Amino acid sequence: MAKSHQVPVGSGRPWYVVAAVVFAVGMAGTTLPTPLYGLYREEIGFSQFMITVIFAVYAIGVITALLLAGNFSDVLGRRPVIFAALVLSMLSAVCFVFEDGLPLLFVGRLLSGFAAGLLSGAATAAVTELAEPAKRQRAAFTATAANMGGLGCGPLLSGVLAEYAPYPLRLPYLVHLGLLAGCVVLVAILPESVERPVPRPPLRPQGMVVPARARAVFVPAALASFAGFSVLGLFTAVAPSFAAEYLGVDNLAAVGVMVLVVFLASTAGQLLMERVGPVRALPLGCAVLVVGLVLIGCALLAESLEVLIAGAVVAGIGQGLSFRASVAEVARVAPERQRGATISALFVAAYVGISIPVVGVGALGAALGLRTAGIVFVGCVIVVSTAVGLHLARRPAPAEAT
Repeated sequence: MAKSHQVPVGSGRPWYVVAAVVFAVGMAGTTLPTPLYGLYREEIGFSQFMITVIFAVYAIGVITALLLAGNFSDVLGRRPVIFAALVLSMLSAVCFVFEDGLPLLFVGRLLSGFAAGLLSGAATAAVTELAEPAKRQRAAFTATAANMGGLGCGPLLSGVLAEYAPYPLRLPYLVHLGLLAGCVVLVAILPESVERPVPRPPLRPQGMVVPARARAVFVPAALASFAGFSVLGLFTAVAPSFAAEYLGVDNLAAVGVMVLVVFLASTAGQLLMERVGPVRALPLGCAVLVVGLVLIGCALLAESLEVLIAGAVVAGIGQGLSFRASVAEVARVAPERQRGATISALFVAAYVGISIPVVGVGALGAALGLRTAGIVFVGCVIVVSTAVGLHLARRPAPAEAT
C-alpha cells in the first residue's frame, strides 16, 4: 500500500491549485459535447434516444475505469495516472475533431469516460495531498470545486464557441486539446504526492467492495447518489434538447450556461455540507433534491425556462449536499483496508444513476414525447429520494467501523 509522502510545499508554491486546474480542464472535456448534440443530430441524423445512448457510453467508460483501475494511483503514483487520463482525454478530443459519424462519437465518449474514471480518484487525492496540512480542508473543497466546476465549464466553453465562432463541431475540441497540452506540462512539473512502494506490487483491479458492517449506511447513500446523479444526467443529456424543442432556446451559449448552473449549485451544496454535517446533510439533501425535482416537473408542464433554471439551482444544491454527505458517511463506516474500494462502489452507483435513467428518458421520449418522459423521470426520482430521506430521518446513525 502506498505510504504518505511530504511534498516540498515549503517553497510557497500552491501546488494543490495547479493540480486543481489540471483536474478542472480534464473534467471539462467530459461535458464538452453537451450543447452540440443537436448539431450532431442535424449532421449525422439520429434520434433523441441515440443522444442518451451516446451519453451512457461515457458512464460505461467511467465505471469500467473505476472498477479496473481505481487503485492504480496508489501503486504507480498520482502523476502517471493523471498523465494517462490526460492522454485519453486528448485521444477523445481527436475522435471528435475527425468525427464523421456515430462510430467515432462512441469511441470518443468511451475514451472520455476512461479519462474521467482515472482522473476523478487520482486528481482528487493529489489536490488534497499537495496542500499544506493547515490547508487540507480548503484543498478538499478545491478538489470538489475543480471537479464540478470543470464539468460545468465544458458546456459553457463549447456552447460559446459553437454559437459565436466558426467550425462549431471542431473548434471546441481543438481549444480543449490546447488546454490539455498545457496541463501535460503542468503535470510534468507537479510534485508526486505519494511514495511509490518498493518493490511495486502487481496491479490488480480492486473491484467493488461493500463490507457487511457498512451496508446499513452504504445502501441509502448509494440510492441518494443514484438519484442526485440522475438529475445531473438529465441536464447534461436531455435538458438541452427539451430547451430547444419546447422553450425555443436555440442559443448554444445559453444552453451551456443552463448546464453550468446545475454544477455550480452542486458545488455550493457540497460547501454547505461542511456547516450542516454529513449526518443531517444526507436526508436534508434528499429533501432539497425533491423540491428541485418538483420545480423541474412544473417547468416541464408550464414550459417555463425560468422555473427550469430555478429547479436546476435547487436540485443542484440538494445533489451536492447529499452526495458529499454520502461520501463522508461511507468513508466513516467502511473499514480502513476496504475504504477505497467501498467509496469506488459508491461512485459506481452514482454513475449508473447518470446513465441508465437518461437512456430510459430517451426511450420513453421516442414513444411519448420528451416532456412526458421527463415528467415520468421526475416522478420516479422523487419517489426514490423521498424514500431514502424518510428512511435516514427515522433511524439513528450507525456506529463507526474500525
